[in-house]
Amino acid sequence: MTVERPHLLRRLLLSGAVLGGVLLIAAYIGLAAGSTSGGIMDVWKSLGEDPQARLLRDIIWRLRLPRVLMAGLVGATLSLGGMVFQVLLRNPLAEPYILGVSGGSAIGAIVGILMGLSRIPGVWLTSFAGSLAVLGVLFVMAGGRAFARSYPLLLSGVMVNAFCAAVIMFLVSMAQDSRLHDIIYWLMGDLAASTLDMVLALAAAVLPCFVLIFTRSHAMNLLALGSDMARSMGVNLTATMVLLLVVTSLMVSATVSYCGLIGFVGLVIPHMLRLMLGPDHRVLTPACILGGAAFMVVCDVLARTLPAQGEMPVGVISAIIGAPLFIYLLRKSQGK
Repeated sequence: MTVERPHLLRRLLLSGAVLGGVLLIAAYIGLAAGSTSGGIMDVWKSLGEDPQARLLRDIIWRLRLPRVLMAGLVGATLSLGGMVFQVLLRNPLAEPYILGVSGGSAIGAIVGILMGLSRIPGVWLTSFAGSLAVLGVLFVMAGGRAFARSYPLLLSGVMVNAFCAAVIMFLVSMAQDSRLHDIIYWLMGDLAASTLDMVLALAAAVLPCFVLIFTRSHAMNLLALGSDMARSMGVNLTATMVLLLVVTSLMVSATVSYCGLIGFVGLVIPHMLRLMLGPDHRVLTPACILGGAAFMVVCDVLARTLPAQGEMPVGVISAIIGAPLFIYLLRKSQGK
């Protein structure tokens, strides 16, 4: 799976330029679209000195910009997390949401919220603990053999996810205060409360994880060829897999603690990009970051503009797009 350095650089630059352009277009539409929008030129109008543009300027740069940035970070994180799990399981159906890792993070986050902990670091830490607990359960269900058998573990993850959903509903039913509605809406994936401070805090948490995962992209190429091949090429399987699992769980739990459960992003984007760009994770890693960010920004725009009044949770849009694709992949994997 080695690629000549000049060819690899060309692929990185080309894919980065195309996906970066798509992300910039999506971000511009995200800034321009909204209930008070008069058209795509509103962003340029807000830059003028016209006193009448003051309200428009506040709406675009104080309300929409943090939301667009948050959507990009969340989409990039979930897409990259899905790619890592697909490598470790060698299965295109794997992602944190399907395996129950996101559900475990949500349980931890709800516990933190009900305990009255602050978003950072309290809720984030309880969310991270929940994701690690699910990983521990999956490891036990796999008989201590980590991720050697992907399909049994994938089915175990689906069952764990269903159990997490039941625990979440139990915790929500126990909340007898005004936070009940907020928790339910947050569980469906909510970006409406995004602020610039939240964006900066989330960026500080996930961007180092992006860099760390990229540094292990060559090791992921070898893991995709099989455990024996990776071991023969000098990859420390245990250390690499534990590192990737912990880092991925850390960044996924950070997004869950802020934005709730948003599923199928890690399923849709890595699979599509792998079909278009090939299996080299040195190219796929930055591509998943840019492609996932663009996808989530578009989903957020649809969540804000499709309803005649108000808006819907962004997790609803990502599920509407991702669930049919998951069914298609599942049927294809069974040879039907």
